[in-house]
Amino acid sequence: MKEIIQKTFGGLTTQYYFRNLFFGLFITAFVVYMEMNATRPTEWAFYPFVVLSTFLYPYSRFVYESIVDFVMGENMLFVNVFLVILVKVFTIMICWFFAIFIAPVGLAYLYYYHNKSTR
Repeated sequence: MKEIIQKTFGGLTTQYYFRNLFFGLFITAFVVYMEMNATRPTEWAFYPFVVLSTFLYPYSRFVYESIVDFVMGENMLFVNVFLVILVKVFTIMICWFFAIFIAPVGLAYLYYYHNKSTR
């Protein structure tokens, strides 16, 4: 069991994980702020969702960046910086909100990759 956890959750570099966790915490702070200022009562499932999404976000982002790297390859695009920032914020939010569904793909790939490399 320890080996599975090490090969999946320990599969990303520490720098990559904490860098993405840092950005995920910004989304968390924004979502919690918006929820605290809402006029309706908070659902009980909100807080576990927020915690799970925050800690799974780096794996979700890993999947997104892997797909983009595969599609784009070594190509470079020259576009407006404001458009890039807007798209970046949008993809960060999508990856955070859907981290529960996207991250298992990344965790499965990391397990497969690290399992294959140890053979």
